[in-house]
Amino acid sequence: MINNPVFSSGHILTADIGGSHITAGICDLQRALILPETMVRADVDSKAPAEAILSSWTAALKNAMNQHSALKPDGLSIAMPGPFDYLNGVSFITGLDKYEALYGRDIKAYLADKLQLAGSQIRFRNDAESTIAGEATAVAGRGYQRVMGVTLGTGFGSAVSENGITRDINLGSNPYKESVADDYFSTRWFKKRYRELTGRPLNDGVRELASLANSDLAVGKIFSEYAQNMAGFLSAHVAVHQPEVLIICGNIAKAGALFWPQLQEYLAPLEIKTAQLDEQAALIGAAALFKTNYNKII
Repeated sequence: MINNPVFSSGHILTADIGGSHITAGICDLQRALILPETMVRADVDSKAPAEAILSSWTAALKNAMNQHSALKPDGLSIAMPGPFDYLNGVSFITGLDKYEALYGRDIKAYLADKLQLAGSQIRFRNDAESTIAGEATAVAGRGYQRVMGVTLGTGFGSAVSENGITRDINLGSNPYKESVADDYFSTRWFKKRYRELTGRPLNDGVRELASLANSDLAVGKIFSEYAQNMAGFLSAHVAVHQPEVLIICGNIAKAGALFWPQLQEYLAPLEIKTAQLDEQAALIGAAALFKTNYNKII
């Protein structure tokens, strides 16, 4: 039970909601790190009924707290995919083949009841914004006043951080070529492009594609095209936001060796860094909402 309405311990229970899992832990705000003994990762059926999904989340959160039962966190902060009412804690996810059952559900009220929290102790943040905030404040972005970050995975997320304040810029919804940017910079683009070039399916996404790099000539072409498209798209936004560094996050970044050099060349002289915190970044970034004026961020 989190029963302290005054934020005094410097520790926040935090979680990241993925498409098929939840990761939770307790964040030490002063040191910007997740206490390793509290880290919990649990599978979640995102197509299950609402009660089953919420029960899974609650169980993981309680499990994380139980790993350090002597410590009473000051609040709970969650990195959530959108569309979501982040201030009020209501889900509006629809048409994304995940968490459809939560549409219109007051997640804040549910968790407040199950964890015996006050509403003021629960906060939500966009998942991409959380990840980039975590990287910017904890490791990769240190020493920079203006940071731009993108998350590359099942979706294309984006945020900018200026003087320690990170905000979502939702570039994935921007028009690009025949659709929107999200369709070109996420995992589904790789699957679509590989089938177009080879006639074969790509079942395991970018990880599978990267494993074929030494045996399939199409792989190099695909990653080269990806780097060129991304650089062309990002260049205008780099000109607007004037970041000192670009941080690349997400699962696709793990195949960075296959497109990183070209992206760096296209966007030079902008410095590019890869994410260093993996899934802890979203947890730290979500918890960071308790370090500043929440309403100004939202």
